[in-house]
Amino acid sequence: MSSTPRKENSSAAIAYARMLDDIRNGTLQAGDRVTETELASRLELSRTPVREAIRMLEVDGLVEHVPRVGATIRKLGYAEVMELYDMRAVLEGTAARMAARTASDIELAELEALNADMVACDDLPQAYHLNRQFHLTLLDAAKNRFLIKAMAGLQKTLLILGPIILSDPTRAADSVTEHEAILRALRDRDADAAEAAMRTHIEAGHRQRLRLLRAERRVAPQAEDVLAEAFRD
Repeated sequence: MSSTPRKENSSAAIAYARMLDDIRNGTLQAGDRVTETELASRLELSRTPVREAIRMLEVDGLVEHVPRVGATIRKLGYAEVMELYDMRAVLEGTAARMAARTASDIELAELEALNADMVACDDLPQAYHLNRQFHLTLLDAAKNRFLIKAMAGLQKTLLILGPIILSDPTRAADSVTEHEAILRALRDRDADAAEAAMRTHIEAGHRQRLRLLRAERRVAPQAEDVLAEAFRD
């Protein structure tokens, strides 16, 4: 029996992982066109696994087909960003509450080290990586496989938004301070305070993200239907 199908599946997984990395680091941004030919050439793969990887990203909600344009990295609407951050506050707030009870001393030390590295970091991609690792480590410390699974899809959608939010030095500094408040609550084993601190942290990022969206669109809508009305004028 030929091993070609297995090889194609493996190549598709490689293409998928590489494209996720490109979205994560900003090489592929919301609205960018995704073409099989260009990707196959850049990834040094045939078009078949690249086509499958694009289909997988479409299933994840990261790629959409735009009429007369083709496959593009999906742009989130204003209302979608609000819903995404609302859900993130619920899930990560719950993770912090659980971690206050279940995190080991080693996990707390790792979280403290990651936040300390963020303080010393002056490289945006590395700061984004450290911030992401902080949140993933805290999620692991909650020790709830169903919560981790629920967060997985949300984290993929968050990739579309990119690391731009930490490019603001004030927001980056505030993020570190907010992490410290979370860490204090975790060290004190105070579940209520840990959840509240995490929700405060996520909501601060949410406000910054909405400010960026408003600046992009030069309007201050309250929901997607308001945006649609504004663009009809």
